[in-house]
Amino acid sequence: MYTRAVVASTTALLGTTALLLPLSPARAADSGTPPVVIAHRGASGYAPENTLPAVDKAAALGIDWVENDVQRTKDGELVVLHDDSLARTTDVEAVFPGRSPWKVKDFTAAEIARLDAGSWFDPAYAGARVPTLEQFVHRVERHDQKLLLELKNPELYPGIERETLKVLSNEGWLDRAHLRDRLVVQSFSADSVRTIHELKPGVKTGFIGTPPVGDLPAYAGFADQINPPHTSLSSGYVAAVQAFRGPHGKPLEVLTWTVNDAAAARRVAGFGVDGIISNTPDVVRDAVDG
Repeated sequence: MYTRAVVASTTALLGTTALLLPLSPARAADSGTPPVVIAHRGASGYAPENTLPAVDKAAALGIDWVENDVQRTKDGELVVLHDDSLARTTDVEAVFPGRSPWKVKDFTAAEIARLDAGSWFDPAYAGARVPTLEQFVHRVERHDQKLLLELKNPELYPGIERETLKVLSNEGWLDRAHLRDRLVVQSFSADSVRTIHELKPGVKTGFIGTPPVGDLPAYAGFADQINPPHTSLSSGYVAAVQAFRGPHGKPLEVLTWTVNDAAAARRVAGFGVDGIISNTPDVVRDAVDG
């Protein structure tokens, strides 16, 4: 999370362009349209997170949006993994026992491709691999799904914003159709989100966190979404976020995470959020669609 000092520097950089006029407050709760449901790291409640089977499971459940996390290997390949270490979700400790702490950035793409990223979750998924970003977007495209892409730990990987955009461009994800309603790039780093916006202004972006209301005008200069944990939410905060227009001239959106039960889903839907990120997206969908 970034401090007020970072936001203050952002405000100074953006100047008066960041001081956007507020709109009328909260829309979603009164619109009759349920929040969009996003499968967190794929349908990670049912399949190993950030793997291709997790994408397939989300598709099988009828979930249009998939969230994932991007890191970079020692030799510059972008791979889909949440942690900056391979230890929790692969068998790296057994395959490479002498290379603690098993950081992604210390392994080549070929070495990571040898790892089993499924057995830790369930023996039925033995042999699932850590996908490259290219492999992941191919699978999402195959299912005609949409992608919420998180740049994870960008401070560890200087230049990852430009590299991510290059992969997305090479795979056809920066054309008009994808930019219109199939892609959002987000991060906990305000600097990283702003960099994506500056490099490719057409890309929709999200800041992960709960900035103070007084700082929202600065964020509205480069982020289309403010995406806080559900434990920090209130209807007042959601309305405050949605009262500003983002860099593409539309009201800021709120996607909240990680909601895995029906009661919490109904609670945040009542706050008027635009989207709910969940490990069990079918549970959330069924709770809010009624």
